[in-house]
Amino acid sequence: MFEELREDIQAVKDRDPAAKSSLEIFFLYPGFKAIRMYRKAHRHYLKGHFFRARYISQRAAKKTGVEIHPGATIGKRLVIDHGTGIVIGETAEIGDDCLIYQGVTLGGTGKDVGKRHPTLGNNVMVSAGAKVLGPFKIGDNSRVAAGAVVLHEVPPNSTVVGVPAHIVRQNGKKVEKNNLDQIHIPDPIQQEIDKLEERIKVLESVKEKKV
Repeated sequence: MFEELREDIQAVKDRDPAAKSSLEIFFLYPGFKAIRMYRKAHRHYLKGHFFRARYISQRAAKKTGVEIHPGATIGKRLVIDHGTGIVIGETAEIGDDCLIYQGVTLGGTGKDVGKRHPTLGNNVMVSAGAKVLGPFKIGDNSRVAAGAVVLHEVPPNSTVVGVPAHIVRQNGKKVEKNNLDQIHIPDPIQQEIDKLEERIKVLESVKEKKV
């Protein structure tokens, strides 16, 4: 447990240039406190002490602004920077060396059962305000841009942006949007407009022939 604590503190030092000391991180960083309380709650959860686990997690949410369900699985050296407004669901999984900023949601869509929340691979960064929704994986070493809404799996070594999110870089190379069919979601409103415009053209053509 002490080694786990030491690793979590060192991870914050490595990621946050504003961190001045281990004592500052331990006593004053809400993200660090949220992770520490999560690990305690998770141990109770694994033992079947569900009420106590939830009690600890809800106390943590009130104290830190970070709500982590005790059933979530979190790896080593997670850094939560600032932290306010973060929500991590029950079946979410987070790998090692990840970085999560304020306002992030690792949530579900309400349509799935069992595994309902996303999985983050190792060394994934999720920027401020991003929403990752559904039971899919964000691959190792990937980056989710601020404000992005991710609804589909993201390959390793990728950067995704936008609503809905699409890949803009993969393996260090820029990706053209036309090549993003694996996660690109067409705009249904625009599709209907296109159909109506095509129908109008057909009707106008018929009318001209009659005249």
